[in-house]
Amino acid sequence: MEKLKIEGGNPLKGNIKVSGAKNSAVALIPATILADSPTVIEGLPDISDVHTLKALLEEIGGSVEFEDGEMRVNPEGMVAMPLPNGRVKKLRASYYLMGAMLGKFKKAAIGLPGGCYLGPRPIDQHIKGFEALGATVTNEQGALYLRADELKGARIYLDVVSVGATINIMLAAVRAKGQTIIENAAKEPEIIDVATLLSNMGANIKGAGTNVIRIEGVDELHGTRHTIIPDRIEAGTFMILAAAAGEGVTINNVIPLHVESLIAKLREMGVPVEIGDEDVYIGKSENLKSIDIQTLVYPGFPTDLQQPMTSLMTKIHGTAMVTDTIYSARFKHIDELKRMNANIKTEGRAAIVYGPSVLQGARVKASDLRAGAALVIAGLMAEGITEVTGLEHIDRGYSDLIEKLSGLGAVIWREEMSAEELEQVNNA
Repeated sequence: MEKLKIEGGNPLKGNIKVSGAKNSAVALIPATILADSPTVIEGLPDISDVHTLKALLEEIGGSVEFEDGEMRVNPEGMVAMPLPNGRVKKLRASYYLMGAMLGKFKKAAIGLPGGCYLGPRPIDQHIKGFEALGATVTNEQGALYLRADELKGARIYLDVVSVGATINIMLAAVRAKGQTIIENAAKEPEIIDVATLLSNMGANIKGAGTNVIRIEGVDELHGTRHTIIPDRIEAGTFMILAAAAGEGVTINNVIPLHVESLIAKLREMGVPVEIGDEDVYIGKSENLKSIDIQTLVYPGFPTDLQQPMTSLMTKIHGTAMVTDTIYSARFKHIDELKRMNANIKTEGRAAIVYGPSVLQGARVKASDLRAGAALVIAGLMAEGITEVTGLEHIDRGYSDLIEKLSGLGAVIWREEMSAEELEQVNNA
């Protein structure tokens, strides 16, 4: 097992390129199951979640090639093979296999999803949608079994705005009989990306990106070629680390509209931000003002950027509050930042940051993907060496992170952990 080491205090400067969107990739790859001929997805990030999904598609009989960000999926040999455990436990987005396999085969057996623990994340809205379409859903020995003689379109109102449920119902509904209407649908760009792929396959979808999506079911879908959108969360992470430790950084391959809420908050703090057509420039940031942040569903401030933003907020002059309305347990990074001399306290769903603090290098552990990003940013700001463990979380969502940050001038590398360090981590 490896750890990440960061020598803080090295100013970052230059250009950094954003990879394809993780949160799109984990839905686009299962969506290829629905086609009857090969599909090619371009621009995929080289992250562990993508490799896990590749292996899962192969497990059910698909032929999958993945090289240089391009994945070719031939679904012709796929069968409704049960996937009760194993790799499905490695990522939460394995639940998209439910909707895709239900749409294609009218049955699926998928283990309950894994991934980062951020508090309760029930999939009841997914199940509500599948049942409305005519499926029977049972929990048998820790796996969900979905069965339907036929899927029929239905009007489905989501009690909670959910990206996962919106996409999963779309995947099942595109090959159902008749019209499906999803009300109170999520509006994230990743939903539009998935709808674009499905439409290019021959699906009939209207309203993606609004709160009402209408789907006319079709009998078959064909393969296509699709280019994934840039990762707005990776773009946001790079913008935040540029504000934290940069002296002029340009982030390339960005859709600025997708990060508007972050841009507004950075400017409110006093961070110089210049917007291009497909790039964002972050100037050197000094004397940052205190702000308050509340996470909301898109287009509000993303919960996935709450943790990285908390690291930057240790530089503010004054007191700031971060409230996460989406996930109740998304403050595990706070204790790790405290090890680095941050002055932060948590109260329920909020974190209060007292700044400025001079962060000190320390041994810290990433508890989830975005907590890992927060600790990397803190390490770039800190005095001395920071050691980050729990890299399996970071590897799930950030492609070629060391290479990208080294290109800006960061001093960052991986090292194998000693037996003693492994024991300490395992006992923590």
